[in-house]
Amino acid sequence: MTTTDTTGTTRTTGPVLQLRGLTREFGSGIATVQALRGVDLTVATGEFVAVMGPSGSGKSTLLTLAGGLDTATGGEVLVEGQELGGLRRAALAKVRRTSVGYVFQDYNLIPALTAAENIALPRELDGVPARRARREAQAALEEIRLPELADRFPDEMSGGQQQRVAIARALVGDRRLVLADEPTGALDSETGEAVLALLRKRCDEGAAVVLVTHESRYAAWADRVVFLRDGTVVDQSVSGTAESLLAGGGAR
Repeated sequence: MTTTDTTGTTRTTGPVLQLRGLTREFGSGIATVQALRGVDLTVATGEFVAVMGPSGSGKSTLLTLAGGLDTATGGEVLVEGQELGGLRRAALAKVRRTSVGYVFQDYNLIPALTAAENIALPRELDGVPARRARREAQAALEEIRLPELADRFPDEMSGGQQQRVAIARALVGDRRLVLADEPTGALDSETGEAVLALLRKRCDEGAAVVLVTHESRYAAWADRVVFLRDGTVVDQSVSGTAESLLAGGGAR
């Protein structure tokens, strides 16, 4: 079932993210690497899912496919009921702007834009007036406790500050799906916990969040923990903590 919000955007009332039999291969012939092997995953409205696993298990590949930044070799990716593989380029770009907020490991801020301009850009590209987009960007900076960075460029910020600006960019607007790839990597423990609190708050407001992390203390914020190994889901925990999952066979 779908509904239309006050901005005219169609929203699904079902799962926000569905991965069905998702496969991703790189290379060909004997050099083929299977990054994902038939992964199934459903993330509901208001659900916080952490994805854990060793290096090379397919965590980041899963996020790039879920966010429409890469194309699956097989299977389907549905965001708010739309199958991404069947969308034309312009329609896919609109889904990424309006439905998906993505926090990259390497920030991906535009060097020539200030913090506020980086945050406002996706909103402006979707037709939001520049003044309103700037107000929303400033509010996002307030939320991450860095309003003073509004007019600074990325090279005038520390790595941790750039990461928090990237997080603000992912959260601005009405994104129903937030994908975060190791968003606390450049942050100290206290700031990392504050970032997780922001993601948790966004879930409580109705978004779905998928977090890739190797830290069990951050995965403990999630409603469910999914463990990947060699491109397959090998275990899950619905207890909201990662410890039971890591103590079992999934981490070995």
